[in-house]
Amino acid sequence: MNPTTESATRLRLADPPSRNTVLDGSWWPRSTDVAAELPALVQALADLRGAITHVLLNPAEWDLPHPSRAAGGRSAARLGWYTSQPAGLITIMSDFGRDRFDLLVIPPDSSPVSADTASAAAVDAGDRRHTPELLAALNHTG
Repeated sequence: MNPTTESATRLRLADPPSRNTVLDGSWWPRSTDVAAELPALVQALADLRGAITHVLLNPAEWDLPHPSRAAGGRSAARLGWYTSQPAGLITIMSDFGRDRFDLLVIPPDSSPVSADTASAAAVDAGDRRHTPELLAALNHTG
């Protein structure tokens, strides 16, 4: 991840945001403990995109328990756990302009090189791959 977007949350967003990308960015959590990981992401996104109201996740990718809310900033985002949510995808909704954006979730055990490659693809407007293809490529590079 490049130094301008590398942070405690390991988050990379398309800059500027674009409706022409398949994904709006990537997030590389350090673990699959959603209670430990999600508050920092919600806070970072709230700072950039306004109050986060909802986060949609696939329960198979996260350790139990699956909480109903994640604190971050001045409010708590509601969490929706859906088995229909594609693997490797987290959907974020914010109050600011009723915005919705999708992030590739890079597996915590990925190598830094693989994570950087996948996160760069996630913000590349010319890369039309969806999360399953990016995760498959990640598994072949890491």
